[in-house]
Amino acid sequence: MTTTAPRPAKTPPLSPSRALATAARVLRQLSHDPRTIALLLVVPCAMITLLRYVFDAHPETFDTIGASLLGIFPMITMFLVTSIATLRERTSGTLERLLAMPLGKADLLTGYALAFGLLAAVQSALATALSVWLLGLDVTGSPWLLLLVAVLDAFLGTALGLFVSAFAASEFQAVQFMPAVLMPQLLLCGLFTPRATMQPALEALSDVLPMSYAVDGMTEVLHHPDITTDFVHDTLIVTGCALLVLALGAATLRRRTA
Repeated sequence: MTTTAPRPAKTPPLSPSRALATAARVLRQLSHDPRTIALLLVVPCAMITLLRYVFDAHPETFDTIGASLLGIFPMITMFLVTSIATLRERTSGTLERLLAMPLGKADLLTGYALAFGLLAAVQSALATALSVWLLGLDVTGSPWLLLLVAVLDAFLGTALGLFVSAFAASEFQAVQFMPAVLMPQLLLCGLFTPRATMQPALEALSDVLPMSYAVDGMTEVLHHPDITTDFVHDTLIVTGCALLVLALGAATLRRRTA
């Protein structure tokens, strides 16, 4: 008598209701963690304010650096919060229990992206409004374009956090990924010196790092009153990188860390 091997369970298709339910659960959990909320909403605003008064005698320097940091600060904070929060779900077994239910990886990924994406939008809106209307950040383009780039940068940080959480066994290890993933981008993105003046190998490396295009997008808004071709190019690259990293994160959702 021959037996046939059981067929693997078919992955359920993406369900908007399941994704929204996942996003609501994540937001409820975060709402009970005031320190995380403070890290998300207060710290970027505090850092931008501190930077404004560091360059109090040179407001033109704040205009140049402040616009770039409007994208960098949200990316860093969203990376930290997302990687740690997702790691907690993995190590507690929550993801394994959820994936044993009629819930697909696409539902989980979309739910997490929606929850953290909403927080990223709020964070970016607060930092942009503070910088432009209270701290006097002078930009030639529309503040709404600054906000768009800041939200995309924060979303990229969210995607990177979801991805690297698969490879950390503790919250301390999750934090250790920040120097490896974000610090090289921070040094090579053109914030400290134009990328064209770097050593050729470093310039070539900076051309493949998404934070470089985040800074370039902010610079376009800083100097041009209208949407430029370069601005569209930069924002599309940041968006594409975020979606690519999210797709890679989906492939690691079943990975255990404990």
